[in-house]
Amino acid sequence: MPRPRVLLADDHRLLVEACTKLLQPDCDVVGTVCDGRSLLPRARELRPDVIVLDIGMPLLNGLDAARQLKRAMPDVKLIFLTMNEDPDLSTEAFRIGASGFLLKSAASSELSEAIHAAVQGRVYVSTQATDGMVQSFIQNGNRPVPAQLTFRQREVLQLLAEGYSMKQAGEILRVTPRTVAFHKYRIMEQFHVRSNAELIQFAIRQGLTLGNHGRR
Repeated sequence: MPRPRVLLADDHRLLVEACTKLLQPDCDVVGTVCDGRSLLPRARELRPDVIVLDIGMPLLNGLDAARQLKRAMPDVKLIFLTMNEDPDLSTEAFRIGASGFLLKSAASSELSEAIHAAVQGRVYVSTQATDGMVQSFIQNGNRPVPAQLTFRQREVLQLLAEGYSMKQAGEILRVTPRTVAFHKYRIMEQFHVRSNAELIQFAIRQGLTLGNHGRR
């Protein structure tokens, strides 16, 4: 079997370097990116078999980046490698089409196992994540579906929560500051958010940011 071509997406450089060394014996790491917004163009350029990505990435979180990837490259295999233990996020990852979900506390050998399972068409979940996912399915089965953010609202909310001004967010998204302001205040009205501090907390609850990226 050919060696899997792997693209790594994580904003922690030391982790990316460690994963690269870990995978070198039986995978080809064809590239790395450090934010979610760079991921889709890089994936289109490199055409990897598997993308290993974090959920909490700056500019665009891993879940929304995965949605873009699955629309543009439906055959690519996605494996989430994250420190976020929220079972609702792992459940959402598989709804999007993930092939694997691992916590960063998993054994190092599990990442290679997950990659090989993915290219063989199998799903891999680390032991630590399994119990939480089952409980999430049980708890959410009869829960009413809450109001959903649009994709553009999610983009705007993440950037504002990371400390970008409305002008800067507009430049990143290639829209006017007025458009960013419209989405911001529509979110605040729709979800009863009363201040910028509450907006950041709302973004964290939505899984768009871990609250520790900020402007660097």
